[in-house]
Amino acid sequence: MIYFDNAATGGFKPHQGVEAALTTMRFLTANPGRSGHRLSLAGASIVYETRETLREFFGAEDADRVIFTKNCTEALNFAIFGLLNRGDHVIVSEAEHNSVLRPLFHLQKQGIISITVLPVKRFSAVTAKQVESALTKNTKLCCLSHASNVSGEVIDPLSISCVLKSQGALFLLDAAQSAGHVPIHMQKEGIDVLAVAGHKGMGAIPGSGVLLFQKHVNPRPVTFGGTGSAGLSVFQPENYPDALESGTLNLPAIASLNESTHFLRRYMQGFGEALLKATERLCLALTEIEEITLFSKPNPVGIVSFLVKDFPSQEVADLLSLRFDIAVRGGYHCAPFMHRALHTEEEGLVRVSLSPNNTKSEESRFLKALSSLIKERKKQ
Repeated sequence: MIYFDNAATGGFKPHQGVEAALTTMRFLTANPGRSGHRLSLAGASIVYETRETLREFFGAEDADRVIFTKNCTEALNFAIFGLLNRGDHVIVSEAEHNSVLRPLFHLQKQGIISITVLPVKRFSAVTAKQVESALTKNTKLCCLSHASNVSGEVIDPLSISCVLKSQGALFLLDAAQSAGHVPIHMQKEGIDVLAVAGHKGMGAIPGSGVLLFQKHVNPRPVTFGGTGSAGLSVFQPENYPDALESGTLNLPAIASLNESTHFLRRYMQGFGEALLKATERLCLALTEIEEITLFSKPNPVGIVSFLVKDFPSQEVADLLSLRFDIAVRGGYHCAPFMHRALHTEEEGLVRVSLSPNNTKSEESRFLKALSSLIKERKKQ
């Protein structure tokens, strides 16, 4: 199969990350950090090492504030429900994923918070000026996608964080699509809270979500349970990471993320350049097909979305899979406001999402297959 659905989950996993997961499943079957025997302690050592690896990789302040979750959705929920209080105001944009929109609009429906949704346009990203215009005295949080999962458009976190700091508002960056593709440094870019999907650009196996937050940020627990500490108390520990990490940690996923992050340190710059060139080639080729309307421009996260005239996006995706063994995604990509802003809510968009390991030959085969489908459609 030609796998062009890397924005959903990465199709390329570094050998080191896969082997790390397999090794823990074979030889470290104990619960990490919950017991005192050597297998449990060995698992705890891997967990701590991974916290430190990620702290350094993302420029965070404190390894204890590197929290492991099962995915980026859970990380975002931990941040949103753990930080917001009654009367708070939140700024988001039309580019946001339902992982952000659904928890926020749930809180708004309950009358707890108010929300301002910033508009987006085709081929443009949310700006600091837009954020500044939406600030109020009650603004507690601004949550934005670093890279749109629909268009691949990338925002400038530093300019936005500077505006937020003047108001004392927190900046939560959704890095589901950007982590592993675009350099992120929390301290240098003024990012207070960062949510990461380990199984996409980071190259780890599923189950490897991460929430990172700086020392001045103190989210409340969202889940409660055993932590291996304060075992005689019926109350959740207040110290991090225990406050937010109830239950058994996913050691294979954490070990995989540790090794894939080390791998990325060596190759990330080259990968980003390769993705930018690949999206440039694909965007150029698609603009030459009369029936196609493009909704992406060249970007470093590998996302190219388009609409085929009189051809529903899901049908295009299904036919590419069934007849040509090419994996893309059609539909709405869990981003309802984005599709309304782009006026694509009827047909959705076909999303091609590349990895640095996809080849020019695969791109050519995809374009040939797509052209074949369009020609057949015109004859009907």
